Amino acid sequence: MSVRDLIILGCSSQQPTRHRNQGAYLVRWNGEGFLFDPGEGTQRQCIFANVAPPTINRIFISHFHGDHCLGLGSMLMRLNIDQVTHPIHCYYPASGQRYFDRLRFGTIYHQNITVIEHPVYKEGIVEETEAFRIEARFLDHGVDNLGWRITEADQRKFNAQKLAELGVKGPMVADLLSQKTLFVNGRNVSLDEVSVIRKGDSLAIVIDTRPCAAAYDLAKGAKLLLCEATYLSDREEMAHKHHHMTAKQAAMIASTAKAELLVLTHYSARYPDSRPFEQEAKSIFPNTIAAEDLMVIPFPK
Repeated sequence: MSVRDLIILGCSSQQPTRHRNQGAYLVRWNGEGFLFDPGEGTQRQCIFANVAPPTINRIFISHFHGDHCLGLGSMLMRLNIDQVTHPIHCYYPASGQRYFDRLRFGTIYHQNITVIEHPVYKEGIVEETEAFRIEARFLDHGVDNLGWRITEADQRKFNAQKLAELGVKGPMVADLLSQKTLFVNGRNVSLDEVSVIRKGDSLAIVIDTRPCAAAYDLAKGAKLLLCEATYLSDREEMAHKHHHMTAKQAAMIASTAKAELLVLTHYSARYPDSRPFEQEAKSIFPNTIAAEDLMVIPFPK
């Protein structure tokens, strides 16, 4: 089975601290590498996390505030130096095209890599491949800011015992998969008799927003919800003023949306300790983890 995990490359908000880098999040899933919101220093954090940058083939920018995008240029430069042969897909709000261009072409270099741009003009499905469906929704942050939902394709899972009982074996399994029915030992065997459809898991990324309908929709039934928690609830008014959330509000989204796991991140630099965030959220949604830099969080099937 291929690796399925979330690596926290940084969990601070606007400014880094002694112990937290600006935010950046790498999801390794079914042979692909999804990098979300690479802040300043992301390239170096990959070294500390023992992550080879060529792992990355898709980069997502939620919005163009500096702590969510200043690492984009250096990551593209690094992939260029490594001369990766796979294309690098970049997703971002279309209204920020000029900022994307400045970050991408901010230095002199000879381009070796193929960058495929996906400026997002409207909500909905941004791209659908054989392996994944990528959706985007606009959040409530005062500027165009996208939340993401990544869903893997449904998979058909065979029941080994049923296959053996009905005498379906070897190349016959592939024939059954393509033909839907197969005549075996004097009877027709249907595909649904020996297999079931396993719905693909979904991950939701909700960063830099007030609580809003789009955040709940993205998180609905998610295997893992990575959600901002810039403040604790005693500063809820400040959170609202700056278009952010508290740990309690993040937990309410996870609970209402029936997510499986909540990972908190994007802490204000005024908080040196993340434990109060986890405690506050767990009172509402027990299956909560407060992110720390270089933490690796698996999400197995």
